[in-house]
Amino acid sequence: MYFLGIDFGTSGARSCVIDAEGAIIAEDTRDFGTLAEHERAGIWREALWDLAASLPPPIRSRLSDIALDGTSGTVLACDEELNPRHPPLLYNDDRAVEEAALIAKTATPGHPAAAVTSGLAKILWLKKRLGLTGARLYLNQSDWLSGLLSGRVGMTDYHNALKMGLDLDTLKWPAWVDYLADVDYLPVPVAPGARLATVSRPRARYLGINPRCMVHAGTTDSIAAFLAAGVTRSGDAVTSLGSTLVLKLLSDTPAESTGHGVYSHWFGRRWLAGGASNAGGAVLRQFFDDRQLAALSEKIDPAIASPLDYVPLPKPGERFPVNDPQRAPRLTPRPADDAEFLHGLLESLARIEAEGYGLLAELGATPVARVETAGGGARNAVWARIRQRLLGVPVARAAHTEAAYGAALLAREGVRLFDPVG
Repeated sequence: MYFLGIDFGTSGARSCVIDAEGAIIAEDTRDFGTLAEHERAGIWREALWDLAASLPPPIRSRLSDIALDGTSGTVLACDEELNPRHPPLLYNDDRAVEEAALIAKTATPGHPAAAVTSGLAKILWLKKRLGLTGARLYLNQSDWLSGLLSGRVGMTDYHNALKMGLDLDTLKWPAWVDYLADVDYLPVPVAPGARLATVSRPRARYLGINPRCMVHAGTTDSIAAFLAAGVTRSGDAVTSLGSTLVLKLLSDTPAESTGHGVYSHWFGRRWLAGGASNAGGAVLRQFFDDRQLAALSEKIDPAIASPLDYVPLPKPGERFPVNDPQRAPRLTPRPADDAEFLHGLLESLARIEAEGYGLLAELGATPVARVETAGGGARNAVWARIRQRLLGVPVARAAHTEAAYGAALLAREGVRLFDPVG
């Protein structure tokens, strides 16, 4: 039996097939390139079909389970056949300012659904423009993709549901969400990894997949990266260094602060506390390609602090460790030496990470004791040493750094991957 995980990130999608022992059997990627707003859903759907159909026939015929992850807070308004009625609103879309203010007046204090980039804020923004009959379903990205595979619509996982307003005490939609957005428009929350349905017969035939293959409820891309790292001890954390900088800390207690972009996810008997900064690899890509990053990093002494103090955002707006939609990037002064410039960027990103973990502890989370690193930035050993100097705890590259591997583990283990509730 084989288990397929598919990760939908900001810039592309990646598949990973593992066997019952966790060994990787196959991997593949699809790059989204630069997408216009109206192209997003079509490209995602095409990547899903292509990644599944391009697996070798012996693997497809033996697929037992599938799970997907997607970017947290990316929302689609759909009809009952899952046809989008409006271009998807991405995780960092910050147009719903008025809607977020309304949610903040009604929601439980400190709930992440009150953020301007939350899934619930996007639902209200979309409803205002589409009208009551414009869409029947409002789904997170991974909900939509899983529905395309299984044909079973209207389900979401606890992780993606958090930014739509999920009450983590009851694991249900609270009354204020019912008041703000008619509950008929919201998917039913289930545990990440829960069995949804087998791949629909038409899709199984089209893709050449085992028709008994089970589709599981998914998770967010950053939590999938956390799962891939295999972290199990409270105080251990995973930093995902992709287009953005995402921190996840396994904690005995939750931490919440809308003003800082801090929230905690369900993780069985424990919590996954963290936040996501808009800073990250996207800023580095504005100036350097992979070859340049590798060459320039070799010229940096990670033991010496850079005197440069940047705000390394790709555009105005920050989510964590300060939630400020107006925060402006600061990428000057730029030294003539590109290695010095890169040193300043890496140091500034590491400061955000250190500030983030410090903030989580201040808000009551278990203090960080060790950091595993996932994402493309995990390959940069110099950056890791800079981060370790600023964090003051061991920093290592996770054995498995790709979110797709975590999604494959979720497909294999289902809800058993989390601590039992109780």
